[in-house]
Amino acid sequence: MSRWRPQPASDLPEGLILFDGVCVLCSGMVAFVIPRDRAERFRFLAIQSEAGTALARRFGIQPDDPEAVAVVSGGIAYFKADAAIAIGRGLPGYGWAVLLKAVPRPIRDFLYDCIARNRYRLFGKRETCLMPTPEIRARFLGSSS
Repeated sequence: MSRWRPQPASDLPEGLILFDGVCVLCSGMVAFVIPRDRAERFRFLAIQSEAGTALARRFGIQPDDPEAVAVVSGGIAYFKADAAIAIGRGLPGYGWAVLLKAVPRPIRDFLYDCIARNRYRLFGKRETCLMPTPEIRARFLGSSS
């Protein structure tokens, strides 16, 4: 779908990851990124927060049933598998993720969609959003201090 093509996002913080805060898989991805991102390039925003919902709508993501993760890199918002590749590219030791771009986007997104459609059934769903610890709270936008 063309709406998942990269979009200009120079007005957003570099490294912003918009994620489904109640999805166990998505929260697991955030938990994976945090310790590997020693330079603290990435910031996180749950779609379920007020700011996250507004940004999701801007990007065409359904806040009540988010079907895509987004990340801002180089002033561009990337979605779905492209977002995962951009996140990997930004983590030390995971630059090889860029090799996944050799797989055509329709195939990457098809595989992403298969997992995304079944993520709650396969991995579970939280009743509330991931709550950051005090040590990492500053990296979460839209969270209360």
